[in-house]
Amino acid sequence: MSKKQKSSVEDGFEVMCPCCEASLKIDPVTRAVITHTPKPVARTFADMEAAARAMREGDVRKESLFRQSVEAEKNKADLMDKRFAEAVKKAKEEKDLTKPFLRDFDLD
Repeated sequence: MSKKQKSSVEDGFEVMCPCCEASLKIDPVTRAVITHTPKPVARTFADMEAAARAMREGDVRKESLFRQSVEAEKNKADLMDKRFAEAVKKAKEEKDLTKPFLRDFDLD
């Protein structure tokens, strides 16, 4: 082997990750990842004003969702009481005392 080929084998070889498209350098002997270089991320906002505006809008949305969850939590106890009362009423209506309760081991 020449020096150039030997150094490239010792350095490992590079492959691209199919999931994140990152560049991975693999050691051929140990088959381990030596280095990981992530794919460069493109900018999502044109300028800082657009990014700040998006963050403010996100804060407003989070606050709205929080208020909705607080209101739902306040009414939760009443809702559960109504559901329980309805279940008790239904159970009393469907109660059939003429048949004995059968358990699984009674069927053997």
